[in-house]
Amino acid sequence: MKLILKSFLIMSVMVFLGSCDRDTDYVVTIETPYGNMVALLYDDTPKHKENFIKLAREGQYDSTIFHRVIREFMVQGGDINRKPGSEGSIDYTIPAEFVPRFMHRKGALAAARQNDQVNPKKESSGSQFYVVQGKVWEEKELTIDVQKLTNQVARLIQIPEYDSLGKEMIAAYERGDFDHYNELLFSCIPM
Repeated sequence: MKLILKSFLIMSVMVFLGSCDRDTDYVVTIETPYGNMVALLYDDTPKHKENFIKLAREGQYDSTIFHRVIREFMVQGGDINRKPGSEGSIDYTIPAEFVPRFMHRKGALAAARQNDQVNPKKESSGSQFYVVQGKVWEEKELTIDVQKLTNQVARLIQIPEYDSLGKEMIAAYERGDFDHYNELLFSCIPM
């Protein structure tokens, strides 16, 4: 992967990436053997933007790989510690810069971080990033409080006539078949 950084006037950016607020935003092209990705680094997250640009200008991202893929969520790259022949190391983090208007939509570029249990301040990796792949959610998945539904289903499967449903849900959960588990969970809504 090779990153190409370019600073554009805001008019040029708007043509192919939509609207943005400042002429200090940056367009980044991530070159891969499978095609290029274009992303906009917003000035609203200045520490992340500055760090990403610094690493790209230094060539740190050149020859790095996308090393982690989670279906319907993201592809992660930018780990310069995995770079072939690299002797460098990134061992710092960047303070969280959450901006509510930037959502994890398909195509969004975001900074990777460790989970909240080991990273309560939600600081980002010094180099790793990911590109959101996304999932198309059905309306019923978006409008259901899953915790409340789970609690209700737990009560439902205590009723003897729903014993087989309970056993099937437990088996799906234990074998890690969460798609089937969720299908069974949502099938309980009418009940």
